[in-house]
Amino acid sequence: MNTVQSADGTAIAYDRSGEGEPLVLVGGSFSERAHPTMTQLAAELAPHFTVYNYDRRGRGDSADAPEYAVEREIEDLAALIAEAGGSAKVFGLSAGGALALKAAAAGVNITQVAVYDPPFAVDGTGPKPPAGFTEKLAELAATDRRGEAVEFFMTQGMGAPAEAVAGMRFAPVWEGLEALAHTLPYDTTITGDDFALPTEELSSVKVPVLVAHGGDADPWLHAGARAVADVVPDARHRTLEGQGIAVEPSVLAPVLREFFEG
Repeated sequence: MNTVQSADGTAIAYDRSGEGEPLVLVGGSFSERAHPTMTQLAAELAPHFTVYNYDRRGRGDSADAPEYAVEREIEDLAALIAEAGGSAKVFGLSAGGALALKAAAAGVNITQVAVYDPPFAVDGTGPKPPAGFTEKLAELAATDRRGEAVEFFMTQGMGAPAEAVAGMRFAPVWEGLEALAHTLPYDTTITGDDFALPTEELSSVKVPVLVAHGGDADPWLHAGARAVADVVPDARHRTLEGQGIAVEPSVLAPVLREFFEG
């Protein structure tokens, strides 16, 4: 494990593997660098790139700050890119993809961006979180009602069936989800409570972008991915058939390699 200091002094933990041009992996909700998807993706890409797989602030071995702001997460990514040599390719998963696009729009020295299932709702079919969604998530996590926060995020934010989420409470994975509950308001601050497409911001992205989504994902994620590709000036769109939100790294990695090496 390595660490880099962000602009506000927060220590950000990362693993580095492989050799070649630098590629930073940005995890999504309920994700940290030790998550199997992230470690397997890093392993798939390491023969072709120098891969930086990191814990976003507040997760895993990374530190946190008393107050959250999207700008601090953009600075975290900028610090990693500086550590990697000053410029890098970036892949972002779900909310991590939204963060990567915001960083590119903010002028961070990113040469290419690839995102998978960016969680933007554009056609009225996506989830419609209640007013004060982010504040409620933060309150639940801060008052040690982490399980309620996870359930609230999944059902009200991502549109998961309540009965399916209730069943997950008895699965071994639930403890890990609760451990990351305090970071859910970070992701909804990035996307906004309504998951609206930040059209003006995305239209200012000046680097090549790949927007991929799973063919088996919910229809609102299909529409959101296509909308991102339509708004970003230099973007291409790719559907990965047979994949859902839980994408298989062995399927995703060749697509990323083709884009980043093209």
